[in-house]
Amino acid sequence: MHIDIDKDVCIGAGQCALTAPGVFTQDDDGYSTLIPGRADGAGDPMVREAARACPVRAITVTDNGG
Repeated sequence: MHIDIDKDVCIGAGQCALTAPGVFTQDDDGYSTLIPGRADGAGDPMVREAARACPVRAITVTDNGG
């Protein structure tokens, strides 16, 4: 799994951090970011739900290796 956050689209709503706090957090400016070492989702089953919860669709989750 690979997670990408489009920083140009993110509005800092924080829904991702609320839904999957073990993977997402917010930076000093309030925008979403990944917790270091968690770009692969760390096995968190809520990662896809966090992407769906984003009101501006700034998060993309893709599977590795097709």
